[in-house]
Amino acid sequence: MSDHHDLSGLNQRELYGQSYRVKQDITVADLGIRTQHVIGREVDVIRSQLARNHVTVLPGMGRFLEPDAVGVSGGGERERKVTADRIVIATGTRPARPDTVEFDDRTVIDSDGIINMERIPETMVVVGAGVIGIEYASMFAALGTRVTVVERRDRMLDFCDLEIIEALKYHLRDLAVTFRFRETVASVERTAHGALTVLESGKRIPADTVMYSAGRQGVTDGLDLDAAGLTADHRGRIKVDENYRTEVPHVYAVGDVIGFPSLAATSMEQGRLAAHHACGEPVSEIHKVQPIGIYTIPEISFVGRTEDELTEAKVPFEVGVSRYRELARGQIIGDSYGMLKLLVSSEDRSLLGVHVFGTGATELVHIGQAVMDLGGTVDYLVDAVFNYPTLAESYKVAALDATNKMRHIARLGG
Repeated sequence: MSDHHDLSGLNQRELYGQSYRVKQDITVADLGIRTQHVIGREVDVIRSQLARNHVTVLPGMGRFLEPDAVGVSGGGERERKVTADRIVIATGTRPARPDTVEFDDRTVIDSDGIINMERIPETMVVVGAGVIGIEYASMFAALGTRVTVVERRDRMLDFCDLEIIEALKYHLRDLAVTFRFRETVASVERTAHGALTVLESGKRIPADTVMYSAGRQGVTDGLDLDAAGLTADHRGRIKVDENYRTEVPHVYAVGDVIGFPSLAATSMEQGRLAAHHACGEPVSEIHKVQPIGIYTIPEISFVGRTEDELTEAKVPFEVGVSRYRELARGQIIGDSYGMLKLLVSSEDRSLLGVHVFGTGATELVHIGQAVMDLGGTVDYLVDAVFNYPTLAESYKVAALDATNKMRHIARLGG
């Protein structure tokens, strides 16, 4: 995402004014060329790793013929039958496409259709304020598109910290994003110059492009799961146990096809653990605290629990906040909205959650993750020396904020 960021000149606008752009008319091709380059390199790396580890790759479409046999077809050849003692399903997901929507991959698109766009739309409606919807809404807003987000629920990304979501919303409104919460789309009518989105409340929103982000569907419909004795739910997802085994013991499933959290990093770890279990290799179980990264512009990342979760569980905590604008590095990079928030146990001073919003959030969060995983306390962060000027220094500032509040309570004899 940083490339869209660089092209849009967004991070320099603090210094050079709101209309600053690196390149005046960014085309989708500019973004696509870069994307294809990165994907190509990633594929090369994976291919060479597979070859180096003596893994045979059979290109083609696979489907179950029986519980321990897979048919592979492709490249104009007849289907070949491959048997195996252990099988792992890692087919991932694709955007869900509601029957009521007429997708044409130009005007009315899903997140996969972005790559076919010829130009950056002036106006866009994003239906669904989930992770993918908001990531794309923020990306196009950064590129100058006027975006309207329509969401049935009354808030977005409800598994995230509320204060951080409020900060993101404020920032996106600044970039001319309009939010329509508690609204449902009644219909989308294609017109000669775009599409008209009609809401059940009677509002009509004209736009060049409508992007539907209605969740994801497991890619299981072509697998002939019943031949393996398996079924998928209505979202195409497969149920697994703690070792990623399906109901058929020698068949495993990992990644987005098994559901939440559907993140690349977690999916790769699930695959590693499933492979160890399948081969009878000892392995430690997946870490309890896993980071979540959301590539909006600016980024959101967190590890551990949110304030709402802790409050509901009646776990007492103190909050420490650091704002990028108070850090030298924040001033240097022109990020005035970024923030880092620590949730600290009032009882044993351990870290219960770390929530970051702003430049480099997905990188920064790992410091908090390490402290949490290794059982560290807020005092470690108070005493640690961080390089200056860095964003990592925000940990020390937030830790001092939290411990000052705790000291104040102690002084009152609380």
